[in-house]
Amino acid sequence: MATTTFAIAKAKGGAFLLEQRAPEEIFTPEDFTDEHRAIGRTTDEFWAKEVAPHVETIQHEDKGVAVKILKKSGELGLTGVIIPEKFGGMEMDLTSMMIVAERVSRDGSYSGWHGAHTGIGSMPILLFGTEEQKQKYLPKLASAEMVAAYCLSEPQAGSDALAIKTRADLSADGTHYVLNGQKMWITNGGYADLYTIFAKIGGEKFTAFLVERAYPGVQPGAEEKKMGIRGSSTTAIYLDNVKVPVENVLGEIGRGHIIAFNILNLGRLKLGPFAIGGCKDVIAVSAKYAKDRKAFGKSIADFGMIQHKLAEMNIRTYVAESMSYRVVGLIQSQLEGFSWDAPEAAATMLKAVEEYAAECSYIKVFASEVLDYVTDEGVQIHGGYGYHQDYAVERAYRDSRINRIFEGTNEINRLLATGMLLKRAQKGTLPLVEAVKKLQAEVTAGPSFGGGAGPSGPLAEETKIVENAKKIALLTVGIAFQKYLTELEGQQEVLAGITEVAMNAFAMESAVLRAQKIANSGKNADNAREMTAVFVREAMDLIESSARTVLANCSEGDALRMNLAVLKRFTKYEPVDAIGTRRKIAARILDSGRYVV
Repeated sequence: MATTTFAIAKAKGGAFLLEQRAPEEIFTPEDFTDEHRAIGRTTDEFWAKEVAPHVETIQHEDKGVAVKILKKSGELGLTGVIIPEKFGGMEMDLTSMMIVAERVSRDGSYSGWHGAHTGIGSMPILLFGTEEQKQKYLPKLASAEMVAAYCLSEPQAGSDALAIKTRADLSADGTHYVLNGQKMWITNGGYADLYTIFAKIGGEKFTAFLVERAYPGVQPGAEEKKMGIRGSSTTAIYLDNVKVPVENVLGEIGRGHIIAFNILNLGRLKLGPFAIGGCKDVIAVSAKYAKDRKAFGKSIADFGMIQHKLAEMNIRTYVAESMSYRVVGLIQSQLEGFSWDAPEAAATMLKAVEEYAAECSYIKVFASEVLDYVTDEGVQIHGGYGYHQDYAVERAYRDSRINRIFEGTNEINRLLATGMLLKRAQKGTLPLVEAVKKLQAEVTAGPSFGGGAGPSGPLAEETKIVENAKKIALLTVGIAFQKYLTELEGQQEVLAGITEVAMNAFAMESAVLRAQKIANSGKNADNAREMTAVFVREAMDLIESSARTVLANCSEGDALRMNLAVLKRFTKYEPVDAIGTRRKIAARILDSGRYVV
């Protein structure tokens, strides 16, 4: 793996709620190395030359065109970025993989092909395959000679993955398994050459299998008629007495869930850069249209409401980008000295990703919802033309919607994120209980709690808001646990509300630290500082609303009134001129014609 120097502080997953970080301790796009920038340029050139001229053809469901382009990307190494050189890959780092993902996401359909192949298609073999399996399949996946797909969902088993019905039975001579069943919503399904298929051996042991399309009995269904990403391939996969050699069992028998859940963590992380790339493209398209479109005798870019939209689109994209690469850096910090040649390389990579499973869920939820917001406002800026299929923003709007369903719905991820932090606390790996008790002692001490000189330096007020947001997260966790104890995991609305608070606290802090880092580097940080100033205040309003809902469910009477009083104190902040600030941000976007930091 290409070596990258990270000065990132190693931290436990979820520890952001309990610890303060310095700007230099987080990873941001400003830290990209020459190698990172080079792979970004290569991907941009590939996009401009090979993908952009054929986007319309891909949209009209000529799937063969997309497959040919995917194979061309393999010739450049873009489908084998993280795969070891000995298996035909480029053996670059996780950051490089994310940069490529961001740069190919200007079109939802093509990014579906590329993302499914390089992510959930290839990664299971890289991380869980035997040496023989890797030697047999990874070189062909790295070059895209073989196209990969991942088959977990079934007609009656989506989010509840362990409820699958596909069955595998060992043959009498013990040489192969016979698979029967149906998979649903399989990306790349109609054109894949290799499927990772999950089935239950004997109807009980949840296990993964590597199944080649050429095996008799494997039959892709018809292409699904979808709202968006119409140029991607999405089919059912039918398995009729498919004989799979025993050596094609992937991972351990009965432990397929380890593969499924770990690959989903990585997929959730990768959705951040995918969404960011889509957002940046829509911002550029919308800025150009706003400058060109005339109404009432002038460009609509001169109108305050249009400027508000462009600025807010840019602000939220900036925050999603800051969060995503911060987590990439956290994972990378756990991989210091990493080598795929090490005996436990795959286990080390998996452990590093799993450590930040909650943060990966935050990224998946936050970034997918930012993309939805950006594409929606992009359509609005275009007016009636935004509703017309001749305009790219119409396609982007339809394509964005699936991201809130991919890799576990946003609802599932809102439950998982807080649930994972609570489990860490119960295991003693995250001192959440101690932090909650400390906060409760401060609150009980009386009006002086939260006093002191407070933060100083760039964005000091925003830093204070972040600190209070974390306290609100701890407050809601503590009060919710006091009421429900071990039954808290069954209170979905409460868990989702706590996630909303914690996720936005993480988002706030990521934005603040990045803006401070830019300022400390001597670069012009006006735009980052102003975007951050607007975001943290709006996010605090959302946090207050979510926390109020949780507190009202978990307390009543005098206890509720006291809790709300504490909440009110934590949510106080000095407002900024958001209108004037957004106008300045919009002016920079319109001047550059693109997303700006």
